[in-house]
Amino acid sequence: MEFGILSLIPPIIMLVLVLLTRQVLLSLGAGIVVGAFMLNSFNIVPSFNEIWMSFSQIFYVDGDLQVGSIQLLSFLILLGITTAFMTASGGSAAFGEWAIHRIRTRKGAQTMPGILGLIIFIDDYFNSLAVGQVARPLTDRYNVSRAKLAYIIDSTSAPITVVSPISSWGAYIIGLIGTIIATQEITGYGELEAFLRMIPMNFYVFGAIFLVFLMIYRNFDIGAMRKHEEKAQTTGELVDPSKEVPGDLNNEFKATQRGKIYHLIIPILVLIVATVTTMFITGIQGTPAEEEVSILSIFANTNVNRSLFYGGLFAALSGLVLYMFLQGSKSSTGKVVVEGIKAMLPAIYILVLAWMIGTIIGSMGTGEYLAEQVKNANISPTFLPFMMFIVAGFMAFATGTSWGTFGIMLPIAGEIAATLDVAMFLPSLAAVLAGSVFGDHCSPISDTTILSSTGAGSNHIDHVMTQLPYALIGALAASVGYVIFGFTTSTILSLVVTLVIVLAVVLLFQPKQNSIEE
Repeated sequence: MEFGILSLIPPIIMLVLVLLTRQVLLSLGAGIVVGAFMLNSFNIVPSFNEIWMSFSQIFYVDGDLQVGSIQLLSFLILLGITTAFMTASGGSAAFGEWAIHRIRTRKGAQTMPGILGLIIFIDDYFNSLAVGQVARPLTDRYNVSRAKLAYIIDSTSAPITVVSPISSWGAYIIGLIGTIIATQEITGYGELEAFLRMIPMNFYVFGAIFLVFLMIYRNFDIGAMRKHEEKAQTTGELVDPSKEVPGDLNNEFKATQRGKIYHLIIPILVLIVATVTTMFITGIQGTPAEEEVSILSIFANTNVNRSLFYGGLFAALSGLVLYMFLQGSKSSTGKVVVEGIKAMLPAIYILVLAWMIGTIIGSMGTGEYLAEQVKNANISPTFLPFMMFIVAGFMAFATGTSWGTFGIMLPIAGEIAATLDVAMFLPSLAAVLAGSVFGDHCSPISDTTILSSTGAGSNHIDHVMTQLPYALIGALAASVGYVIFGFTTSTILSLVVTLVIVLAVVLLFQPKQNSIEE
């Protein structure tokens, strides 16, 4: 059954409910139910079967376990356990004490996760969760709201991975570009060169990253973010205690006073080393025999979820060993494990429901409908990159997946550009990447958005609502950049204009200073 424009109804219902109720589980559930009933002509029993299938297929399809999704959910649980051990052992508190003597300002505390977000470019999941665990003790010490930490993490993790050729995102995109180039018989450059040439054309990414650091140094707290920051600075309340917050373990048990920094650092290092090592191992194993093993082939064929699982497993074990060695007793180990698991359950609930509505939306053909509208539209080559940016942004926003948007929109953008004006081929592909990240930043059902709020220990909807104004500023600047590119074909000019617009918005709409001195 083809639903056409009606396929937009479930995501629209979900998004409207999110805005009205701020209840993400309720909103996701409503979107799932409405979509399932539409798919089955509002027949009750088949509709509930559809809902069950969208859930069960996360774990089991056609007699086969869905190992990847199980490993990712297991990684979240293991990360919760690791965090619990780091907190209970006093490692997080010790790091906070150490950092407060070296990083002496709130701006410095916010800058650290921003820089870490750019350094850890291998994978966005890993980036979001690892940076959150390292930075949270420091930002908590300076009363930086968890919503702001989540924004800093989210607006550096996906942007840096989408422009890094040595990353899970980069490898996936390069593979897609290679197929598109071959299909459209584009000559003059290969897929890797094409990707590298597209990097400066990704105007949203550079605008978003630039805005993060401008926000930090100019105290550019606007909209809902300003309210969270004022409350954090005046009352010390980093999150709303009435809302569900993943990963917030400080109130569950008192950290030991004997904790050392290495009780935090060692599990994090183990997590990084084990994850990256496993990515290389699985990448080498996954490279076809006829293909030469290289850094690019390794990242193109790596198993990210398996790597995260083993990284989380070894990190949790290292946290357990350090905690038991410090305590000299096993009496409270079970409680720490249980609290670590409980801390991750809200994030797991949201992620599972987001996957379910993604399946429903996929069955209704929402993405294909939007893509078909673009193909049938009479688009001038001048405005092609701008249109690709807008449509990819809306598609990623509605479906909650940037990777899914890449898979649908990149071939379409390549086909249209190759037909209308081959000079717009790479800019159009770059605009799809930029729009997908923008939509991902705005969507409450995006897995990256979910994991960023999880890593920061922020309420998920608080993160979505506080990040939205900043994402829109970046999108506005990038849109102007793509329009200018269409008329001038100058990448440098368009990128400079994008960054200047971001700067101008910050300077023009700079709010008055917060009540507490930075």
